Order: sequence, then structure tokens, then C-alpha cells
Amino acid sequence: MSTMTTAVTDSATMLRRSLLHTVRYPASMVTSLLVPVLLLLLFVGVFGGAINAGIAGGSTYINYIVPGILLVTAGYGASTTALAVNKDMTEGIIDRFRTMPISRQSVLTGHVLAATIRTFLSLALVVGVALLMGFRPTTDPLRWLGAAGLVLLLVLALTWLAVAIGLVSPTPEGTTGFLLLVQVLPFVSSAFVTTESMSGAVRWFAANEPFTPIIDTLRALLMDTPVGNSGGIAVAWCVGLSAAGYLWARSVFNRAPRR
Repeated sequence: MSTMTTAVTDSATMLRRSLLHTVRYPASMVTSLLVPVLLLLLFVGVFGGAINAGIAGGSTYINYIVPGILLVTAGYGASTTALAVNKDMTEGIIDRFRTMPISRQSVLTGHVLAATIRTFLSLALVVGVALLMGFRPTTDPLRWLGAAGLVLLLVLALTWLAVAIGLVSPTPEGTTGFLLLVQVLPFVSSAFVTTESMSGAVRWFAANEPFTPIIDTLRALLMDTPVGNSGGIAVAWCVGLSAAGYLWARSVFNRAPRR
């Protein structure tokens, strides 16, 4: 059997393992599903009336906020992956896999593929709830495809970083820093209000952090407005973070087992 065939077969086995774990222990999955939906309900139902008038040229607030909620959903999905990988690492399962005659890359690939599937299911739920609440994207199939592609890049970027964090953290609690990062950064971006409404250093940080161009690009694609230079910046951030996370995770995985 060729090396490529072995890698694909082993990756499929690891994917199945990760999905079975999700089915058997659904608590983390439920949290990653419910929190973004609750945020959507909270911001639209509680703050939407106050913010709606001045947002995005008169657009309804739900149309403005959905791209940010999609990013939050991807972040929570990645956090679940960090915990799953850390559990494998701290319980010695990763060390066991290292000694088995399987493709070494399949272990991490299985986690990433499972995380991508879980996250896209969560994203579909969020979009469905948003549509029921009045979200009305005004775009064409090509732009929908572009938005889906950007979300996929974002999911891969956050997931590979999450895998690396899960591998290097000595305990599950060690992954909480990553969770806080993906929780806090969207609030200091254009996810919920425009960066122009912020002041001083906060406005500068929000305009230049990675999540803002990604959110702005998603919003432009979904609402059929000009993308501008945010599209290229968003893709560059996603590709750069994916490469960094992948190389970091592979480097940690290939080290000697913990003692």
C-alpha cells in the first residue's frame, strides 16, 4: 500500500474516532452550539434596538452582526478541539499513537477534519437561527461560495492553532488562554459595532487585529457590498495563521513522548 493511501486510510480512521467521541461526549459540542446562538439572541434582542439606527448605512443590526457571530462560532469550535487534543496528549494516547505503525500525520489530520465538520454544523445552525430572526443576505451564489471559502480558511486557521495549543498545554486548564483569546478579540473588532465608534488605542487595535478584516470581508460578501482591500488582508491572515499553527503542531507532535 502506498504512503499516500495509508495516510488517507489512517486519517479516515482518526476522523471516525474523533466524531464518535463527539457523539458519546456531546457536552462540549452543545456548548459550542448554544453560546453563539445565545450571543445572537442577546445582542439582537437586547442591544439591537439601541445600535440599529447608525449601523452600516441603515442596515438592520442582525445583518451587521451575523458575520461576527460566525467568527465567534468558529472560535468556540476551535476551543473544543484544543480540549480534545489536550485530553489525548495528557492521557498518553498521543504517545501511544506515536509508537503504532500508522501515518503520523493522520492523528492530527483526523482532529482537524472532525473539528471542521463540527464547526460547519454549528455555523449552519447559527445561520438558520439568524434567518428566522430576520437575517437577509443580499448576495449571489458566487459570493456565498466566497464567504464559505473564507470561513473554511478561518476554521482551518483557528483549528490548527487549537491543535498546537492542545499539544503543548500541560493540563486542560492550560488551554483556557486560547479560549479567552477567541472570546475577547471578537469584542474588540468590528463584530458588534463599527471600529469608528471606538476611541483612541482601542480603535487602532480593533482596526488592525486579525478578526476585523475577516469580519468585514464576510459582511461585504454576504451583503453584496464592495470588499475593498480587506479581502486580501483577511486571506493573508487566515493562511498565515494556518501555516503557523500547522508547523507548530507538527513540530510538537514529532518531539519525543512526554515522561
